[in-house]
Amino acid sequence: MTTSRDLMITALDVAPGRPVEQGDLSLALAGAEAIDLLAAEAVRLDDDRIVPGYRPTHTDPLLARAAAALVRESPYESVDDWLWRRGRGLSAAYLAALESDGLVTRQPRRGMRFRAGNVVLADSPDRRTAAARWASDEPVLAFLGAALGLRGAGGTGDTTSPSVDDDGVDTVLAAVHDALMQLEALRQRRAIEQAAFDNIWRGD
Repeated sequence: MTTSRDLMITALDVAPGRPVEQGDLSLALAGAEAIDLLAAEAVRLDDDRIVPGYRPTHTDPLLARAAAALVRESPYESVDDWLWRRGRGLSAAYLAALESDGLVTRQPRRGMRFRAGNVVLADSPDRRTAAARWASDEPVLAFLGAALGLRGAGGTGDTTSPSVDDDGVDTVLAAVHDALMQLEALRQRRAIEQAAFDNIWRGD
């Protein structure tokens, strides 16, 4: 299991009736992948630059894909740039992987027999492992979950300042937080612009 996979399962598990924004989840998953790559010593950070290391064999296909996607030429890529580039559509990729592994199913919507409905997690060892990690308030998963608004549905510890004792992980977590704030600001700006546009057409 990887942090990114645990995060995806947790997002589906602890807030099934309050789904996470896909853009937010994708950014957080890209951050979790960077942390997994740091743990595997597949990368190191030079300030905020992701410097590739050796290429270990990853048993998780998506993490292997993440390692293959690293920029391997100087000046390398900043953590922030990685989050936005790697994060594009990443939550959909993780959901598809979980479906392929039989870890999630889709319940048909009432009256719509051939249309996919809500995603439902199967009872599996992977789900139980992710749930135990979330319940234990493991710092990295707890921080990412809190950043996605999952804290009220699960974890109990203070996740505002995780004690991971690792400068590289701290850098990634700070970048995820900043990227999520940027995305929310963009949403708010677009909402204001749309409201102003609607007012023009209504003559307000």
